[in-house]
Amino acid sequence: MALDHFRIDDRLIHGQVVVGWGQPCQLGFLVLVDDAVVDSEWEQELYKMGVPPEMDLYFDSVESAARRMAAYREDARAGMLLVGDIATMAALQAKVPDIHTVTIGGIHHKEGRRPRLRYVFLTPDEEMELQALAAKGVTVIAQDVPTAPPIPLVDVLAGDGTG
Repeated sequence: MALDHFRIDDRLIHGQVVVGWGQPCQLGFLVLVDDAVVDSEWEQELYKMGVPPEMDLYFDSVESAARRMAAYREDARAGMLLVGDIATMAALQAKVPDIHTVTIGGIHHKEGRRPRLRYVFLTPDEEMELQALAAKGVTVIAQDVPTAPPIPLVDVLAGDGTG
């Protein structure tokens, strides 16, 4: 078990994470890494409302997540670490270089992003950030739910938004 899911999802905690991943993967805890949320009690309370009582939720900055990574990995329960954007995952991976697989769970439309999959929209800079993670030896895949096949980064970047 332990912390073995590292997910980029701009919605952070929502039903697809809690139910879609939490139940099939038997997640016992979530780690939300966001430098703004870690300092916002009201945002933390909102996220806590979306998590069932049997699942623990931890809030960390990039710095504190890096410091606490060993403890998260030693936890006997299955866990998932969530970040809201690629830059946060890249910053965390720079401090914790043994993050080997990163899953893109959802990066949604906004100005300047092009559709790559139906749930992944990227700017050219974000594409380069993902390629930089891959160049460090990180396996980057897209997978919205655990029953869907993982899509390799090369296929994500070649996508036209229909997949």
